[in-house]
Amino acid sequence: MTSPRTASIRRATSESSVELELDLDGTGISTIETTVPFFDHLLTAFAKHSLTDLTVRATGDTHIDAHHTVEDVAIVLGQALRSALGDKSGISRYGDALVPLDEALAQAVVDISGRPYLVHTGEPEGYEYHLIGGHFTGSLVRHTFEAIAFNAGLTMHVRVLGGRDPHHIAEAEYKAFARAFRQAKALDPLVHGIPSTKGAL
Repeated sequence: MTSPRTASIRRATSESSVELELDLDGTGISTIETTVPFFDHLLTAFAKHSLTDLTVRATGDTHIDAHHTVEDVAIVLGQALRSALGDKSGISRYGDALVPLDEALAQAVVDISGRPYLVHTGEPEGYEYHLIGGHFTGSLVRHTFEAIAFNAGLTMHVRVLGGRDPHHIAEAEYKAFARAFRQAKALDPLVHGIPSTKGAL
């Protein structure tokens, strides 16, 4: 029997407070309360489509900007993913997903490599300045992927292949990431030990 792939992390700074719990072998159940509604929406989609049970409770100085709270949640999510993955024994390691949302189309490729790297391309010019849901700027999509990748030890390539509506683009990116991560974290009965010629990830 394998050990539970779970994690529980708290982080508190002068800018935000975050409590996060996850189970990589869940069914996609989530309770997300970050005080940034559109980010709640993206994290709910991540949990659902990656089959990760996820609970997040966060507060912060959103009267200044959503940036600090969103960034700190993404950092903690990355840390929790790394912790829950353990030594990565038996995982598939790689995942690739292409996800449409109406006119938007996004691709994500994930390698649970232990080597943090993000390549993020294709968002329309000026996308980073869009306000989505009144709180969430388009620039935060890339920023949260950076925080997740660097704290989880993931190599991630995320490409926007098409799209017009900022909401659709962001959601397609997050759903593509979720589906790719779902493949990568999956336990493969044909994999014995750690899937690397180096013997460590």
